[in-house]
Amino acid sequence: MTVLLFKLLFTYAKMGLFTFGGGYAMIPLMEKELIQVHKWLSMQEFMDIIAIAEVTPGPVAVNCATYVGYKMAGVWGAAFATIGVVLPSFVIVISIASLFLKYKDTPSVKAVSKGLRAAVTAMIASAALSMARASVVDVRGIVIVGLVVLGIFKMKIHPIICIFLAAILGIVLWGGAMSVPGL
Repeated sequence: MTVLLFKLLFTYAKMGLFTFGGGYAMIPLMEKELIQVHKWLSMQEFMDIIAIAEVTPGPVAVNCATYVGYKMAGVWGAAFATIGVVLPSFVIVISIASLFLKYKDTPSVKAVSKGLRAAVTAMIASAALSMARASVVDVRGIVIVGLVVLGIFKMKIHPIICIFLAAILGIVLWGGAMSVPGL
């Protein structure tokens, strides 16, 4: 059990340390580590966790870490995974915040910032494509994606409203019953 706790801590610390741009940019690395390397989740479980983490309060990466840690090792697993994903960012931000503010207008810092923004954009696009391949498997999924994109970009509907409307459409289009297992 102790080995698993430290494996959760170090796996999430690695993700937290080497991912710039937040939870969405972390999705490709989480997918690789959780599904391919450690085989803690299936792709379907991963997609479900991302969806749930998106609609629950808090950062996506923290919500995912807490869920996976709990699944693997209970409350202690949730604590170790969550600490792992948060600790690197906390240390880095505390360490470089004052330096960044002091040197933010220098050409080299501006160049690094531009490079990181481009990389983060690519990582988010990669995550979106990977998730699209796994979740949009029929015409109904394409319809929901199209309506959400139209709602957010064309009609300027708030993303949270789009998420709830997509959930309702999922129930309507796939005929899901409103029941929660175990209740």
